[in-house]
Amino acid sequence: MSTSTLTNPGTAGLYGSSLLLRKTVGRFQLLKGAERHHLWNYGVQNIFLRGQPYDREKNGTRIEAGWLFKGGGGDKRLDASTEHSESANEDILIFLFQLDLTTRVQYALNLEQYDIAQQLRNRLTEVEEEVIRQQNAKKGSTSKVDAQDQGIRLLRLRADIQKAIDTENYAVAAELRDEISKLEAESLAASAKALIYENVQYAFRLGQKVRHKLYGYCGVICGMDPVCCETSAWMETANVASLSSGPNQPFYQVLVDVHEDPELLVAYVPEEKLLAPEKPDLRRFDHPYVSFLFYGTDTEGNFIPIKQLREKYNQPRYEVPSNPDDEEGGEDG
Repeated sequence: MSTSTLTNPGTAGLYGSSLLLRKTVGRFQLLKGAERHHLWNYGVQNIFLRGQPYDREKNGTRIEAGWLFKGGGGDKRLDASTEHSESANEDILIFLFQLDLTTRVQYALNLEQYDIAQQLRNRLTEVEEEVIRQQNAKKGSTSKVDAQDQGIRLLRLRADIQKAIDTENYAVAAELRDEISKLEAESLAASAKALIYENVQYAFRLGQKVRHKLYGYCGVICGMDPVCCETSAWMETANVASLSSGPNQPFYQVLVDVHEDPELLVAYVPEEKLLAPEKPDLRRFDHPYVSFLFYGTDTEGNFIPIKQLREKYNQPRYEVPSNPDDEEGGEDG
């Protein structure tokens, strides 16, 4: 399946042939040479949820395009919107872009279009390298090259501080000492954050249906971080400081059912604000990203994440516990 199927007729969308996220969906532009990858995303809800709003004066009537579902609404929806995350939405769109490129590479190989396949493979490699860089930055870890550069820099600074002391240039020595302390503190903080990523225990899993304790909407987990990885401005808007565990708890990328809140799309929610249903939730769940991130639902009503999504978050495959009452005989049953 290609992300080109996300296109909404009459609006800009994820155009398969151009491999670009355009206009109101946003653009993902890969630049060559010394230029870095660039992404920005804005107004994605205009495409997936409302289409391009427009007015038409006809017989004195105003016509406005809109999404059919009118869930949420009122102050409840406005409050829930504080947890809306553009960065989480962009992260998902980049992931879909990777899947699209991978599909196109295989399609070109099947048609024996090797030159096109190589071009697409080069593009895919660039995207994957950028994704790895972003993931490492989020985790607080660095590449081997960056770590080596930092180590060499520390050695040089220690050599310079010894020279300054030998020449009794104590002012310079004090400045170098402060710089060394800063580098060591940054390295220690990065190591601690990387350790959190390795040892975190999540209360919820990919594809699991959840309920928001405060706003009550139904959502599906599609991503997770061991701590809040949003900007300080976002955390201030979402009032993260008032949480019992603050930002130092797992945060989840949550797809919100469009029937309940057609404006929210992707929320970034702390673990303490989520609840798992006590009973299997087999009700219908609608969201424009679901068919790209999940295979379908299991017997408990939760979604089954595709292999690439599980690998992205290093999450094991979840098996629904068997019901002994339903078994008719041995292993075959």
